[in-house]
Amino acid sequence: MCRIQPLLSLKSKCFIGTFLMMPLLVFNLKAQNTTLPNPHEVIGFEVGSDFHLATYEQSIEYFKKLDAASDLVQMRETGKTSEGLTWYYVLISSEENLSKIDHYKEISQQLAHPKGMTREEAQKLAEEGKAIVDISGGLHASEVAGAQHIITLAHQIVSEANSKKFKPILDDVILVLWPSLNPDGQNIIANWYMSNVGTPYETARTPWLYQKYVGHDNNRDAYMLNMLESRVVGRTWREWEPNVIHVHHQSSPFPTRIWLPPFAEPIAPQTPPIVAREVNMIGMAMAQELETEGLPGAVHMGKGFDAWYPGYIDYLPAMQNIPSFWTETALYRYATPYFYTLRDFPESRKDLRVESLYNSPWKGGWWRLSNAMQYMQTASIAVLDYASKYKETLLFNKYQAAMTTIEKYRNEPPYAYIIPQKQRDPVRPVELLKRLAFNGIQISQFEQAMDYAGVNYPKGTWVIPMDQEFAEMARQVLDVQVYPDLRESPDGPLEQPYDAAGWTLPFQMEVDVVTGTVPLSDAFRNALTPVEGSPLETTDDEKKDLNKSDFAPGAGFDTDKVASGIKPLPGKLSGGGSTLWLDPTQNNIFRVLAEAIKEGYAINYDTDTKKYGVRGASRGKINQWINDYAIQANLGSGSGDAKVNSKIAVYRPWTASMDMGWTRWLLDNFGFSYSSIRDADFKSNNLRERFDVIVMASEWPRSIENGLEPGSAPPEYTGGLGELGIRNLSTFVKQGGTLITLNKSSDFAINALHLPVTNVVNKVDRARFFTGGSIMQVETNPNHPVMAGMQSNANVFVYNSPIFNTKEGFTGEILAKYQKKGSPLMSGFLVGEEYMNGNAAAMDVKYGNGHVLLFGFQPQWRGQPMGTYRTLFNALLYANELSNLERETSDEWLSIGSKPVMEISNGQE
Repeated sequence: MCRIQPLLSLKSKCFIGTFLMMPLLVFNLKAQNTTLPNPHEVIGFEVGSDFHLATYEQSIEYFKKLDAASDLVQMRETGKTSEGLTWYYVLISSEENLSKIDHYKEISQQLAHPKGMTREEAQKLAEEGKAIVDISGGLHASEVAGAQHIITLAHQIVSEANSKKFKPILDDVILVLWPSLNPDGQNIIANWYMSNVGTPYETARTPWLYQKYVGHDNNRDAYMLNMLESRVVGRTWREWEPNVIHVHHQSSPFPTRIWLPPFAEPIAPQTPPIVAREVNMIGMAMAQELETEGLPGAVHMGKGFDAWYPGYIDYLPAMQNIPSFWTETALYRYATPYFYTLRDFPESRKDLRVESLYNSPWKGGWWRLSNAMQYMQTASIAVLDYASKYKETLLFNKYQAAMTTIEKYRNEPPYAYIIPQKQRDPVRPVELLKRLAFNGIQISQFEQAMDYAGVNYPKGTWVIPMDQEFAEMARQVLDVQVYPDLRESPDGPLEQPYDAAGWTLPFQMEVDVVTGTVPLSDAFRNALTPVEGSPLETTDDEKKDLNKSDFAPGAGFDTDKVASGIKPLPGKLSGGGSTLWLDPTQNNIFRVLAEAIKEGYAINYDTDTKKYGVRGASRGKINQWINDYAIQANLGSGSGDAKVNSKIAVYRPWTASMDMGWTRWLLDNFGFSYSSIRDADFKSNNLRERFDVIVMASEWPRSIENGLEPGSAPPEYTGGLGELGIRNLSTFVKQGGTLITLNKSSDFAINALHLPVTNVVNKVDRARFFTGGSIMQVETNPNHPVMAGMQSNANVFVYNSPIFNTKEGFTGEILAKYQKKGSPLMSGFLVGEEYMNGNAAAMDVKYGNGHVLLFGFQPQWRGQPMGTYRTLFNALLYANELSNLERETSDEWLSIGSKPVMEISNGQE
């Protein structure tokens, strides 16, 4: 291997030789039209050159100059990012097309929502309209080539506008080009890398996430829309209803150079067939263009990139009738080049065997940022060329997919989904429906009581009629998932899902949703009124919450006319007395509690009613809470059994934890005050003086203990808790603190603190036990404060989660456990139910004077399982007087009892 040195060694022969070898992609730009700004003139270096990355601001500076210089370019502001950056996309098309842009956008809207349109009308619109193609990169900001190639792609298209290749594209296609799909992340990565170039840490990973809260999970939030960026992108796509969406990534299976659709098995079952076929066609068109340009190493399908989970921002649109996909180009690290030889290749690839879907194996050699950009640029141009050549087919197929879906659900179930307003938590169905509406689902309400399938539904009941164009998207998130077992034999290797296996939103969100299996009568339809509200002006300022009943900050979902009309039942206050009693079945009562804690009101917990009491608030303040948060509460006397007060800390490792980010996001959105603590905080033995509760999100035990390895990052970011930190954490709990460990972190607590608990699946082979990300049902302890508000049989989300059994010496309580016989699976995938039967899913372990709360599920996973939020919130308040409260507990919750030890092999970690 010859590792290229930074530009510091400009005179070295190694550098000069490789500099001359750089692909023409970077240098050809100088030969283009001199009236246009050249990227290197604006940014200060050749985009794509070794050891250089453009920041988002540099990219935007270039696009502003390109916009000013060319009539083929229009730059538009679309919103703000989580860190407050102004977010832009760029339109590129012929001058004539841009002068009629609103007309073509309207055609796209008509074809996307074609109810009542004839086939002949659709064909005329398809002939008249233009293909709207959305291309982006940089969503995962450490995959740096995506955002960099957008700059050179735009320059090539505009500077070669009159060429034989690009003139038809500009005439037939309107390109919606995002300089970055993650502007905050582009800056974070570029600034980190450039600060380390030429140092031993040049290729070090960033010790923080490349998005305010969730980093890589910004591509797992498409249907929940919890992140501001997800809502901005979704809002923009609903404005344009593109005909193709292509998002560039950079993680091709080594040693292939670019992965392209078709996807691996399985794909989401509700994907419209005509859309899936279109994606496959485009994938092959990209591969063909790469071969034409002499760029080997393209591969399709494989076993990694399936499209089962609909939360990908670059695949959910397929269920909105848009051919939408991602591609994965090879990456070394940032803009540092690397020379590969066959010694680097896995054994299975060293023979360079030609395969049906890997026709031109890559043989190794130099791999640079500019190489990756060249592959991406070739793929992007192939997509544009396809859209130009098959423009009418793309436009008509959008109509065809929509009408096929509408007709499908007029004639087969589910005919509708029915959502009652009265629920255990009346705000929860609003949270569900607003997200669906924001994604284009039409919602109606009964304007009068209506009988359906033998049940009478009151006025105001919400209905999702399924004879609508985006119905497949609704069904994909509302139905139960049954992940297919793709093994060739029961003992064969497990084909595990690329991401989650089950996500059924009614189960996760604890919302009663009735599936309509009887055709809808005329009387049923006539009783429906489409929901519409008064949408708020589009603003992405999250500092002021404009609708407190849902917990999306700022305008949230209410910039959409349907979402803004979805309102919860009004809050209600009953009874009389000086104490406001709050039922934890409702999530929003924790927003009240967080606010009450900040304002210094006295808070107590009552063991009989399982409610929290707030004392000292004025009637005006109480009424404000009731109205703002739409909660049902009562006034009464009494002060409960224990005071509630808690100083909270969230452990933030330097390993850039997404689960920690989701935890912070949840606490921020519910208004909880907390401190972020790093590894260094554990070096001081004063944790108990500072905090009552410490939360550890789901982390691998070795990551907590050891952190980043010395030498892999600057010294201030390396190392984990270490022996001293673990000892001080132990002291914190023994002195009366509460430690909360979520999912994988529970293994750390068990081992580091020597708890009398075992994880029974810790080293069980995946062929014997596997869940992936799935929904299971558990029985909950009815008397423990951490389980207050939970149903006796509740759904929890597990993701390769621990399963607990007690050992000799255990003192504490079981919080939740799996059924003794049969499968607890509700949605997703499960192999090895016997490992779960009768064992615990969550535990309260007494440790000295304190408590360790072990969660064997993820109560806040990606912000989706709203039905288990309360378990985390209750746990945050389970400290001091409340955690030491004596309560009557049934023997069945005091231990698991002896169970045979299962055969173990091949550790999962």
